[in-house]
Amino acid sequence: MTSPKSALFPRTQRQGLQANGFMDEYEDTPVLRFSPTAWAKLLYFRDKTDNEVGGFGITDPDDLLFVKEFVTVKQKVSCVSVCFDDNAVADYFDEQVDFGRKPEQFARCWLHTHPGGCAGPSGTDEDTFKRAFGACHWAVMFILSQDNQIYARLRFNVGPCGEVLIPVEVDYNSPFEASDQNQWKTEYENNVKPERHRPTVDKDEKDFGYVDLDGDDPIGGFIDELEEMDYEERMLLIEEIAQRPDLLEQDSEEVLI
Repeated sequence: MTSPKSALFPRTQRQGLQANGFMDEYEDTPVLRFSPTAWAKLLYFRDKTDNEVGGFGITDPDDLLFVKEFVTVKQKVSCVSVCFDDNAVADYFDEQVDFGRKPEQFARCWLHTHPGGCAGPSGTDEDTFKRAFGACHWAVMFILSQDNQIYARLRFNVGPCGEVLIPVEVDYNSPFEASDQNQWKTEYENNVKPERHRPTVDKDEKDFGYVDLDGDDPIGGFIDELEEMDYEERMLLIEEIAQRPDLLEQDSEEVLI
């Protein structure tokens, strides 16, 4: 009799999983595993900010769901989004190829964090996963929330296709390196740049505009961004704003939100 877990994968798909190192002949479900060092670094980056942070998982060629390293690239972040710098991603890919790694080792596991208590993917996450990883044979979207909720989904874009939620664990049985918080701090400061936008009010027109404090092009309206969020994500942001009364203080020229 077929077990419920086995039924998640057609026979051809299970054979493909075994051939590509996702599960052995006797496993029912693939598991996303982290080395203690990679997990500690992910937690370090999450706890350094109230914004999202994203990066890639680096794996072994014969164990593609065992994340040995968590690596970030230059990115702009907010409490609801992560935007990787295209040139930085290209440089990261070139560097990994120079190390002798194949794309399935360094460009298939997308890892990022969520502030607050919701690890479920937002609409933006789903769009990014489809756009950036839809052409890959397979990919993983992993999300870790501030209160340690976890979401991991393995998607197949070839063969019978499909996707499945997978369990996550930290593997203390394999050798791992010591933490290096000094290096992590340097990487964080070099790569993670918070978006710094604040809406201003024209007192005559009673209209909201945006000033980009980093000197980049203005972003779209705050209300438009709220409307694009999932309900749970929108409520999380509103709750966070409510807990920060300093953000609502008004001076003679502007209102901070």
